[in-house]
Amino acid sequence: CAVVGWEYVNKQVNTEISQQITFTAWCNSHLRKAGTQIENIEEDFRDGLKLMLLLEVISGERLAKPERGKMRVHKISNVNKALDFIASKGVKLVSIGAEEIVDGNAKMTLGMIWTIILRFAIQDISVEETSAKEGLLLWCQRKTAPYKNVNIQNFHISWKDGLGFCALIHRHRPELIDYAKLRKDDPMTNLNTAFDVAEKYLDIPKMLDAEDIISTLRPDEKAVMTYVSCYYHAFSGKQKAETAANRICKVLAVNQENEQLMEDYEKLASDLLEWIRRTIPWLENRMPENTMQAMQQKLEDFRDYRRLHKPPKVQEKCQLEINFNTLQTKLRLSNRPAFMPSEGKMVSDINNAWGNLEGAEKGYEEWLLNEIRRLERLDHLAEKFRQKAAIHEAWTEGKEDMLQKRDYETASLSEIKALLKKHEAFESDLAAHQDRVEQIAAIAQELNELDYYDSPSVNARCQRICDQWDALGALTQKRSEALQRTEKLLETIDQLYLEFAKRAAPFNNWMEGAMEDLQDTFIVHTIEEIQGLSTAHEQFKATLPEADKERQAILGIHNEIAKIVQTYHVNMAGTNPYTTINPQEINTKWDKVRQLVPQRDQALIEEHARQQNNERLRRQFANQANVIGPWIQTKMEEIGRISIEMHGTLEDQLTHLRQYEKSIVNYKPKIDQLEGDHQLIQEALIFDNKHTNYTMEHIRVGWEQLLTTIARTINEIENQILTRDAKGISQDQLNEFRASFNHFDRKRTGIMDAEDFKTCLISMGYNLGENEFSRIMSIVDPNRMGIVTFQAFIDFMSRETADTDTADQVMASFKVLAGDKNYILADELRRELPPDQADYCIARMAPYTGPDAVPGALDYMSFSTALYGESDL
Repeated sequence: CAVVGWEYVNKQVNTEISQQITFTAWCNSHLRKAGTQIENIEEDFRDGLKLMLLLEVISGERLAKPERGKMRVHKISNVNKALDFIASKGVKLVSIGAEEIVDGNAKMTLGMIWTIILRFAIQDISVEETSAKEGLLLWCQRKTAPYKNVNIQNFHISWKDGLGFCALIHRHRPELIDYAKLRKDDPMTNLNTAFDVAEKYLDIPKMLDAEDIISTLRPDEKAVMTYVSCYYHAFSGKQKAETAANRICKVLAVNQENEQLMEDYEKLASDLLEWIRRTIPWLENRMPENTMQAMQQKLEDFRDYRRLHKPPKVQEKCQLEINFNTLQTKLRLSNRPAFMPSEGKMVSDINNAWGNLEGAEKGYEEWLLNEIRRLERLDHLAEKFRQKAAIHEAWTEGKEDMLQKRDYETASLSEIKALLKKHEAFESDLAAHQDRVEQIAAIAQELNELDYYDSPSVNARCQRICDQWDALGALTQKRSEALQRTEKLLETIDQLYLEFAKRAAPFNNWMEGAMEDLQDTFIVHTIEEIQGLSTAHEQFKATLPEADKERQAILGIHNEIAKIVQTYHVNMAGTNPYTTINPQEINTKWDKVRQLVPQRDQALIEEHARQQNNERLRRQFANQANVIGPWIQTKMEEIGRISIEMHGTLEDQLTHLRQYEKSIVNYKPKIDQLEGDHQLIQEALIFDNKHTNYTMEHIRVGWEQLLTTIARTINEIENQILTRDAKGISQDQLNEFRASFNHFDRKRTGIMDAEDFKTCLISMGYNLGENEFSRIMSIVDPNRMGIVTFQAFIDFMSRETADTDTADQVMASFKVLAGDKNYILADELRRELPPDQADYCIARMAPYTGPDAVPGALDYMSFSTALYGESDL
């Protein structure tokens, strides 16, 4: 117990000695301003004279006149005057009386001096809403935070290695100490270096002893605090100017960055609108081409536009919206007026122009496909018209001359009968060709309705056929009447010739129709259609045996006629008077039909293979589209949930979203593969697909919306980070804001309607009238959409909970740099600000015209208010 008691006494003695050294040096640092000092703090304050002088120096005020007598009563009176002055400053003196000071009580004297130091050197220190001891400690921690091996937690053992003192000096005057050469294991050198430099260059006397600090287990807190407070006061003036300059630099940097963002937005918007202006007329051009090749070239040009030209512009549009939102967020955070783009360059204007572009684009693609279908149909009809017209013209060749013959005038009775029967057969044949003429006219009419480019020549040819047909009808009627007039004069006819003619004519017409059908071109789009043609062809082939029997029967009639002529020596000159059809012609046409059947088989087989390939392309595209379409929809829904349900810090959320965006972008090769399949389908002229409801247009739009949505979500998080950093909002506050927003976002859409937002504000303690709520809605919903986004909610809450720079603060900072003058000089700006920002201010400040103006004076007041718009004037 005796040893412990002795250690306690020894510690108290060391503490008093340390305080005596430090407090004596501190008092002398102020008394020397009055031309005096003290040697012994216990003895020299006993008469109260130097104590009163010390208070006058540190307070800047005059005390009551001191007593100059040497008696004890005079000394007590002087000390009481000093103690009364200290008490008048709001300091409570506990157990400290004038008698103890006059008697030289060391403990009371040191307690009184410590009270004075606390009141006049430490109490007024204020750092971030903390004052006195806590403020001084926070100031030390902030200033030494960048230095390794320095960890200031108190005013005793944290300073034993001397690095804390050296770090404070180096932070404010780096030229005085080479901090990199200091070592933590050499506290003596560190302490002496700091004490010597502070005394020589900072006018701070040595108040501490290096050996005493090192040897003492716990240096005296009051002594260390007193000495550190001298550092604070020595550097506070420089810190004030530094703070003012930093504030101005910060404001100017924000303004310069915002101006650059505005210029970038204007240029990007102009370029995008100009591209849209040039592109829409091209997409609205509906001038059709006359050939399939020209229209397919138009389709290829449109594919190049969708594949090569439009995607970069989609990205530019998305980036433009992101830049605009980022700029508006930065302007709100820095209390600047909102950015209003030039007329016609608002985001809404660009969206309207883009909508017009996409409308023209959709209509253009539909028009291209319809035109290709129309030209395909026209080519088919034109070829069919030419085939039927050629067959008909071949049939009518010589018919007019034949009908105009007057051979019946010199014919015998049998010949007349033959001519009459022949004419009846011709009328039957003529009636059979009526359908073909009507078909030719119908095809010509359809070509006209479909605006076929060579309609004039088609119409002229059709008109010739119709005129010729009318002439044939008239001539036929005229010859029939002539033959009937002479029929009464003619009687004999060979019935077999007539029977041959009657059976040969329809059979010949059937063969011509069969040849025409077998050579007729066809166009199909599905396997079912080609299968229908194949079925019809097989049915036709099934009729060939019966047709061959009919041919054999007709040839049998002719053989019988020949037999009769030969048997009875009839003078028929070897010809059938009732028809021009002969067995050779029938056999030739029959052989032609037999030859065309396998050719038709091969054509149907090739078309069936082509339709099978088309069906494969349809299924190939559908298989991918049915996966990609739902995938895009799922990702869109996931992004919506992620934006509402994200947890963790904003940086973690941003990292997660960027990883999510990367996974989406990695899906792009599948989109490109689907584009390739779509191109194959279009090149194959496939216009429908029953295996999927997704078109390439759906996939493209969904993909573009997915990329835009994830980019906007990332931009919202980036803006939230900007808001948090600019407003000093903690992560817990942001989490609380998001929890409140998500709670009242009942529809989980990422937005609140006006009623939900009002309920949210009331739940947070706002007393809202209609006018106040209207004012708040004008802030969070300037476009009056009736909704509140999460970013607008964060901006409003951050404005309610954080401070920002104002025009008055910037003006006060300029006044510090100007030395309290109402104007500032260019040299003062260049001395305190970086060169680029000093030039920025000089170029924009108006000349000062006040009564105290000097040459070169600049008006910083109007410049400060202009930075924040007219609302702060």
